[in-house]
Amino acid sequence: MPTLDWIGKKAVENHHKEVPYRLLKCNPELSVGEPGSGNLLVQGDNLEALKGLLPYYGGKVKCIYIDPPYNTGNENWVYNDAVNSPEMRQWLGEVVGRDDLSRHDKWLCMMYPRLALLREFLTEDGAIFISIDDNEVQNLRAVMDELFGEENFITTVIWQKVYSPKNSARHFSEDHDFVIVYARDAEIWKPKLVSRSEKQDKAYKNRDNDPRGPWKTSDLSARNFYGAGTYAITCPSGRLIPAPPTGRYWTISEQNFRELDADNRIWWGKDGSAIPQMKRFLSEVKRGVVPQTLWKYDEVGHTQEAKQELVSICDFADSNSVFITPKPVRLVKRILDIATDRDSIVLDSFAGSGTTGQAVLEINKADGGSRRFMLVELDQAIACGVTTQRIRRAVEGYEDKKHKRVAGLGGGFRYCELGETLFDAEGSIRSSVSFADLASHVFFTEMREPLPKPVKGKTPLIGVARGTAVYLLYNGVLKDKNPKGGNVLTLETLRMLTPHDGPKIVYGTACTLGAGTLKRYAVTFRQIPYEVKAT
Repeated sequence: MPTLDWIGKKAVENHHKEVPYRLLKCNPELSVGEPGSGNLLVQGDNLEALKGLLPYYGGKVKCIYIDPPYNTGNENWVYNDAVNSPEMRQWLGEVVGRDDLSRHDKWLCMMYPRLALLREFLTEDGAIFISIDDNEVQNLRAVMDELFGEENFITTVIWQKVYSPKNSARHFSEDHDFVIVYARDAEIWKPKLVSRSEKQDKAYKNRDNDPRGPWKTSDLSARNFYGAGTYAITCPSGRLIPAPPTGRYWTISEQNFRELDADNRIWWGKDGSAIPQMKRFLSEVKRGVVPQTLWKYDEVGHTQEAKQELVSICDFADSNSVFITPKPVRLVKRILDIATDRDSIVLDSFAGSGTTGQAVLEINKADGGSRRFMLVELDQAIACGVTTQRIRRAVEGYEDKKHKRVAGLGGGFRYCELGETLFDAEGSIRSSVSFADLASHVFFTEMREPLPKPVKGKTPLIGVARGTAVYLLYNGVLKDKNPKGGNVLTLETLRMLTPHDGPKIVYGTACTLGAGTLKRYAVTFRQIPYEVKAT
């Protein structure tokens, strides 16, 4: 498979593994509504935030939608990733400009580790949707093929983002953006049907007062060869149709045709002499339609609608303060329609104005679902001033610019910030790290899946996966806080552990047992902090 190379690629290929694990701390003053809703808004660099969320949500997210910088050269985005490479140190601390010939390399260096981490969040039947335009679409496709596998590419959706041409355009008026879709596993992922629109239903009429209700016609001929599809047909009017239209074949056999006609499922036209067509009843069609790759603005919204939605729900000091690139709620709801169940987790690590959060709340309100969102926003001013304000008002209700009261959608979210790293500068686990946080981290890094349920530090057994039990001797969990006591794996300590019939992995500060004893009891010992992995 062809791969894309760029300056700085070697420095970032494994960077997501080197990002320090940082704890998340909740800010109750900025949190809104029901704390148990399961929704999160994390303020901080999304690379570090994703690493902090991974032990809790790895493999649990059904749908990811991101709207990263398009790299137009006008966005002034800065991502200061701590990558130990001269090229990266020089580039990623600088603003990306339109005339910077290396801006594509910078964009790729910024995106690669983030996309690598995002893949780890998806369920086996999950999918990621990425908004992008012509500036980076070809590079994004190449990187996604490498990280997700080209066999897991689903499609490129064209979103008609404007409803009128720009006469000031230098060459062409740009009418569309793209939404790139990849599955974690394309063999498993199945899109949901898109809800039918009123316009689609209006196409069904009942021109012959059929008791089965409204219907529309579909062609009974096709270009594909069908050996039983070349017979003659006599219309009710007596007109003889000697064969299908030139170059085509009837799609059903003559016997099936006669059976359908006897059941009044063939339309011959008003005078009974037209080329026959199949009647398809609205009452018998699927409740939705197969998603298509062209999304028109009248179905999913446009950029002007997105700005109007944002201005309606949020207060801004002036026009220059308005978030310039929001996406319409209808666009994200279309994605949620296709890619989520009613209880799915949705992740957006480039949250911006918070459209994804509002879309999740709205679709839950409409179908009674319990979807949860996780949003990450780098810019503190945007996170506090725009994202939080928008979702708070969506939850609680607000008065729009026309002084009309808009009812709240209910729910809530926890506002989190990036806290300290798990390890200090000397590589030791910080004393402030809780048992629950360390348990979540070691279980995920050991088993590559989140803890089955949160732990409270009352027992060293933190979880079992694939027949293996993981124990953590830390922070005096056995009520012995002596450094040489309960955190050390001794024969006495081993006998105090919750029994497990199978392999056992025990984390502790030290071990007094010999290799033979460990083998006899099927124990693998990991020493804290040296064998607590950073990823």
